[in-house]
This record gives sequence, structure tokens and C-alpha cells, in this order.
Amino acid sequence: MAFLKNDWVLLGIRLIVGGFFVYAALDKIGNPGEFSRIVYNYRVLPGSLVNAFAIFLPWLELFAGMALIIGTRTVGSAAVITGLMAVFIIAVTSAVARGIKIDCGCFTTGGNGARQVGLPLIIQDAVLLVLSLWIWIQGAGRWALDATSRTRKVASREEVLSASEA
Repeated sequence: MAFLKNDWVLLGIRLIVGGFFVYAALDKIGNPGEFSRIVYNYRVLPGSLVNAFAIFLPWLELFAGMALIIGTRTVGSAAVITGLMAVFIIAVTSAVARGIKIDCGCFTTGGNGARQVGLPLIIQDAVLLVLSLWIWIQGAGRWALDATSRTRKVASREEVLSASEA
């Protein structure tokens, strides 16, 4: 378990998860109409929310992924990404269970190279969920901008705990 707490391992996990999210966001941002069609095909959201979701989600992915890579607001970005991964797993599992054969919309909005929803995608998303959850629990590690303010945050948490016990 000590291996997973290693600062270099945490950096690697942050770069992998953050890189996935930045890469996933780029094509969606560039093709909001196509991504909106993909979101609609999941048949999970009401039609009135599809366009707003298709515009908002890629930007959230981009900013959360960049924050993980840089190591700023790491715990918050990891929490956001963990939540997104849970939502993605539910959406993909729902589509598979209902027999809907669609492109996942994960990394490309075009037909070429698009992945179909299915068990391999659910497994990939579960791995990313576990990795982002680990960052959320462990924090940024030494190699992050968050590390410069970690001492202050730890002291304030201890103050809160001691104040609540009194």
C-alpha cells in the first residue's frame, strides 16, 4: 500500500487521469453539435437538457483534467472526476442493459475511431474511477502546486478537529 502513497506514483496517476480528461474534452469542445447528438442517443437526459449538458460537460472535463495535471485544486478536481466517472459508468451500463448500440462519445464525436458502449468501456471507466478516487483520498502528493499550501491546510483541519472536540 505504501507504493500507492509514493509521490511519484501519485504524480503518474494524476497525469494519466488528467490526460485522459483533457484529451476526451478536446474533440467534444470542437464539435458540440455532434457531441450533443451522442448525448441524446444515450436516452438518459430530457431533450431540453441535452444541448446544455453537451456544451458544459467537455469544459468541466477540460478544467478538471488540467487541474489534476498541474496539481492545483487536486482534491476538488479528483472529486469532480470521480463523480463524472460514476455517472459515465451508469450511463454506459444503462445503454448496454437496454440494448442501445451507440458510440460512447468518449474521445471522438466522429464515426471513425469511435468506441461502442460495452463491457470494455465499463472496465476502463471503472479503472479511471478507482484512480481518481485514490487521488481524492490521498491528495496531490509532493509534486503538485497544492503541496505548497498543504501545511496550512493540515493545520487548519487539525484546528477544526480540536475545536469540534472542545
